[in-house]
Amino acid sequence: MQVRRSTSGDSQADAAPGEWRGRGPAPAPWLATVLPARAARAGTDALALAAALLIATLLRHDGHLGEVDLRGLLLLAAVAAVVHSLAGIHFGLYTGRWAYGCFEEIAALVKTAAVVTPVLLVLDTVLGRLVPRSSIIAAGLITLVLAAGVRYTVRLLKDNRLRPSPEHGIRVVVMGAGEGATQVIRAMLRSPRSPYVPVALLDDDPAKRTYRIMGVPVAGNRDAMADVVRRFDAEAVVIAIPSASADLIRALTDLAQPLNVDLKVVPPVVELFGRTVRVEDIRPVSHEDLLGRREIGIDLAAVAGYLEGRRVLVTGAGGSIGSELCRQVARFNPAKLIMLDRDESGLHAVQLSLDGRGMLDDRNLVVADIRDQQRLDEIFTEHRPHVVFHAAALKHLPLLEMHPSEALKTNIIGTYQILQTALRHNVDRLVNISTDKAADPCSVLGYSKRITERLTAAADTAASGTYCSVRFGNVLGSRGSVLTAFAAQVEAGGPITVTHPDVNRYFMTVQEAVRLVIQAGALESTGEVLVLDMGEPVRIADVAKRIADAAEQHIQIVYTGLRPGEKISEILLGPDEPDHRPNHPLISQAQVPPLDGAVLSLLDPSSPRTDMIAVLKWLAESPALPAVRVPPPAPTTTAPGVWHRPAPRSKPRHPEAAAVPPARHP
Repeated sequence: MQVRRSTSGDSQADAAPGEWRGRGPAPAPWLATVLPARAARAGTDALALAAALLIATLLRHDGHLGEVDLRGLLLLAAVAAVVHSLAGIHFGLYTGRWAYGCFEEIAALVKTAAVVTPVLLVLDTVLGRLVPRSSIIAAGLITLVLAAGVRYTVRLLKDNRLRPSPEHGIRVVVMGAGEGATQVIRAMLRSPRSPYVPVALLDDDPAKRTYRIMGVPVAGNRDAMADVVRRFDAEAVVIAIPSASADLIRALTDLAQPLNVDLKVVPPVVELFGRTVRVEDIRPVSHEDLLGRREIGIDLAAVAGYLEGRRVLVTGAGGSIGSELCRQVARFNPAKLIMLDRDESGLHAVQLSLDGRGMLDDRNLVVADIRDQQRLDEIFTEHRPHVVFHAAALKHLPLLEMHPSEALKTNIIGTYQILQTALRHNVDRLVNISTDKAADPCSVLGYSKRITERLTAAADTAASGTYCSVRFGNVLGSRGSVLTAFAAQVEAGGPITVTHPDVNRYFMTVQEAVRLVIQAGALESTGEVLVLDMGEPVRIADVAKRIADAAEQHIQIVYTGLRPGEKISEILLGPDEPDHRPNHPLISQAQVPPLDGAVLSLLDPSSPRTDMIAVLKWLAESPALPAVRVPPPAPTTTAPGVWHRPAPRSKPRHPEAAAVPPARHP
């Protein structure tokens, strides 16, 4: 980048985009810009105090001005102005600590009055009883009313200037009268460029029936939506409940659909991540809102404890789950965030979402294939991660049914090599991302992911830290998700294809899933699979019908029949996995029988498809298999099928019941 120094004849307007501009005119001195406004505030309060003294003294003398010692009153008012200004400076009234007219400033005003009143009583005695003592006490209260009234008036005028024009904005009815609605209405009414003008509120709480937020009244509950929309001539309804569940949003959507109004929503709590709602956050209701919205509680202290200041590696960082993991982990200030993927375009996209640059010049962006053991060792040696989130995997069930060798090479061998490399480099915590198809599996995808859960459990027995798997179902908005497929089919003119009228699946938004994955990583476990609660399953046919009804043209729904390996209903826990939630109400912890990596020598990618699937099924369903004692080779050349154990540890091991049958070789 070239740096152009401005000469005396250069102007700021001459600087080309991307070049440094000249200094320009010197900024106005601080005293000339800030001091007058603060002095005006102090002067206004001093006048309020003088007026309060006069009013209180007149009241003391029943309004007889002739009985008032005007000279003494003026002297005490001058002294009071000095005392009030000094106390106000001490309590931050005139030092720019708060916005003018906010609640914090009113509290400081009360403290100032509480100090000034007794000081004036003492000074009045010293100066010879200039006014009655009762007048000084009353003046303190009157000053509070006058000064606060001035502030309220100024704030009201300012708010009125900021309010958007009702003639040019979209008149909206806001559903909800809680904190979310307060933030939404404040954002709408404090921006002249706001496209929305709130005209009424709806809330189901009877206690809020007479409630108002910045002058906007509660006009009824959700059942009165149609009447309120007509009465206030509203053009849109905004659901201002960040914690609203999918069930609530579906119910409100059904109420608003026949009213010919736009239905909009604020983001869920998980997307806001603690910040306030802005006008820009208001958006149309999405299918994710209708299917997978829940309030997810997270123990920020526990999460920050294992992520903040640590080196974190995310595999599959360019994918839907991996990229969201990177975005959410980055908020916990890790010392280093290493993003690994073989898809360079995916890495480019996730870097853009994190820093807006996308220059691809950061060593923490790693292009690599988890099938390459030597490359993995190079990466772990360079970056020395403390925490690993393993999200890299193949996940499309029909494709893996046709090509099981790819599930073996990526999902199983790739995960096994990640686990081995993490063990050799003393990774403290590893979270393997699994799927609900690993519960009572009946497909190649399910078998491969169940095997990775068992390999992770075996690695946990050899690790000094915590290695666990996290299992969940369909993620809305991820690549290849059912909503993405349905949207593409609608755009192409249809039809929408559904496998079976009764098929149902669990759904969760990617933000919610990742938030729970990060929380699960903070839990102490012994090789368990941590199963995320995904609520109630949803019928895919209902989803297809809703999308078809929302399309501009007629879209047909066609049922194609279940494909090999597919179930009518998925489950999150297998038949022998109890729903045990000792640490978090939305996370079950189930024991996993470990599978020693030595048995992977039974698998040959070149073996016939049916034989390979049979062995995958057997490895997924067999009892715990004992370790085959093979001396570990050098760290960079560890062969598949051998665990490297860095040091003995006291973690309890799982029972091992069965040996590898010698006849089951493909």
